[in-house]
Amino acid sequence: MIVRSRPSLFDILFTLRGSILPQVALKVLGITLVAVVVVAAERRWPEAFPITAGVGPFTLIGLALSIFLSFRNNACYDRWWEGRRAWGSLVVEARGLARLLNALLPGETEEVLRGRCLRRLSAFAHALHAQLRGGAPNAAAGPWLPAREADALARHPSAADAVLAGLTGDLADAYRRGALTDVLLAALEHKIAALAQVQVVCERIQNTPLPFAYTLLLYRTAWVYCLLLPFGLAASLGWATPVAAALVAYTFFGLDALGDELEEPFGLAPNDLPLDALLHTIDGIVLDALGETAPPPLEPERYLLT
Repeated sequence: MIVRSRPSLFDILFTLRGSILPQVALKVLGITLVAVVVVAAERRWPEAFPITAGVGPFTLIGLALSIFLSFRNNACYDRWWEGRRAWGSLVVEARGLARLLNALLPGETEEVLRGRCLRRLSAFAHALHAQLRGGAPNAAAGPWLPAREADALARHPSAADAVLAGLTGDLADAYRRGALTDVLLAALEHKIAALAQVQVVCERIQNTPLPFAYTLLLYRTAWVYCLLLPFGLAASLGWATPVAAALVAYTFFGLDALGDELEEPFGLAPNDLPLDALLHTIDGIVLDALGETAPPPLEPERYLLT
């Protein structure tokens, strides 16, 4: 995710880090070249352009396309924001569960159980992170689990869910031997259920993309509009047509590319969620609860917080 202060005028004009321009530069250049060719043809062979449509039809089509594009970008941003809220809830629940474990399983007699439960919390976060990023959840969660349990993760369809099942089992064992009352067990189970809810929300976002036909219609319309626009502007704007066509293409294709990034909030694009930094925060919570030194928060590198 790009993290930087409000840009100055110089930054607005020349900043590329965090800009969508590098992704759409070839498309904008292509539309600009088409506009140059159209204007040159109109100047060389004016009889080939006996009738000009003018900007009227393009104004109406552009307005409809802008509204349609805004609907899609709003839907993509909703997915991005829901993913951010889910991982924000994960951090909140991790802090709450860590406090409860230290408070409800105090003393040296429960130190082993408390440490194992806290490490399962990081194991869950690492497994979910790897699942969303297309990595190996079993390998990501393994270092935080007992060796035998880490090897058994491969038998489960969801490593993150298996980690939560192990956490519930540990707390159930503590309840059966009297270390926890039913009320305290219910309080801890409520936290585990909240972690499972975060997993469900993330999986829903990942496995339910926007309808492809919706995106395809917008993409086709934007290309047709930008390719035909120079024909409507050439007679009135002349050699200013390539500039106007480039600005329109940059706006439409830039918003479309930004929507593509926001549609998949768990990816590795510059504007996707900083899952590595959030995972680092959860590890710090767990290590602090274990009495170990928590690492400092991750800082943006060249304005990019991974």
